[in-house]
Amino acid sequence: MTRRVLLVSHAVRTDLQHLSVFLAARLRGQGIEAVVPAGDAVHHDLHGSHLRVANADDPTEGCELVCVLGGDGTILRGADLARESGTPLLGVNFGHVGFLAEAEREDLSAVVDRIVAADYTVEERMTLGVEASVGDELVARGWALNEVTVEKAARQRMLEMVVEIDGRPVSKWGCDGVIASTPTGSTAYAFSTGGPVIWPDVEAILVCPISAHALFARPLVVGPSCAVAIEITAEASGKGVMWCDGWRPVDLPYGARVEVSRGRLPVRLARLTSAPFTDRLVAKFHLPVQGWRGSRRLSGGLEGVIR
Repeated sequence: MTRRVLLVSHAVRTDLQHLSVFLAARLRGQGIEAVVPAGDAVHHDLHGSHLRVANADDPTEGCELVCVLGGDGTILRGADLARESGTPLLGVNFGHVGFLAEAEREDLSAVVDRIVAADYTVEERMTLGVEASVGDELVARGWALNEVTVEKAARQRMLEMVVEIDGRPVSKWGCDGVIASTPTGSTAYAFSTGGPVIWPDVEAILVCPISAHALFARPLVVGPSCAVAIEITAEASGKGVMWCDGWRPVDLPYGARVEVSRGRLPVRLARLTSAPFTDRLVAKFHLPVQGWRGSRRLSGGLEGVIR
């Protein structure tokens, strides 16, 4: 049976679309078929290339890997395609920080070799499931790898919201919004609001208010089995909007309730190195570690860290 890889690239970057064609040729030379999502096909010149269009209903059908070229936003889109089937996701960073990426652009040739050899491990990342309702009406259902946010829709007004954990109210905040994040997302939006970095092997849900006008406005870290709910409680505060991983927006009126819990399915990330998360954190955020001597049991310093 022919091996197959789904290639996902940034929708409007022609350099990455051309690179996908190049990668498809490299993979085809090793007996691996490369396909692109049907929605992306319009951005690629498929004529004369080795790229094929994936099944529109199930883009990962028959695929052993989803390879993403782009930044974290594109990788999150790839995760949306890969999660349901459990297909491992491998990100190559062509963005800025690229915390979700496993390799950088200069590593691309080596990445192809690793794909051909199926030389990678797979780790699972916790996700969040979310439902938004108004009264008895369910208005949206979704999921997130990084975070679910409930934010104000109008710049000039704060939202008044009550946060609930396991069916009990914790606090009411007048704020710009609230973030419910996974450990994977703790280095993303939640980090920019002052939330803690949570190692990805920790199972937890992080709740962070955004610019809250309240005496008690600290981030909360709760257990993975906890149910988190956010309610818009003041009609005068106007409308809110819910985002899952920074896209798929849902408008929320006064009285809306957003319930967040552990997701039904994890996202499976392909790993090319055994470097610990600490090294990734240092490398991605360019943290100062000069002068570190370390344990005598460790050698090599920070060599081999993913850039």
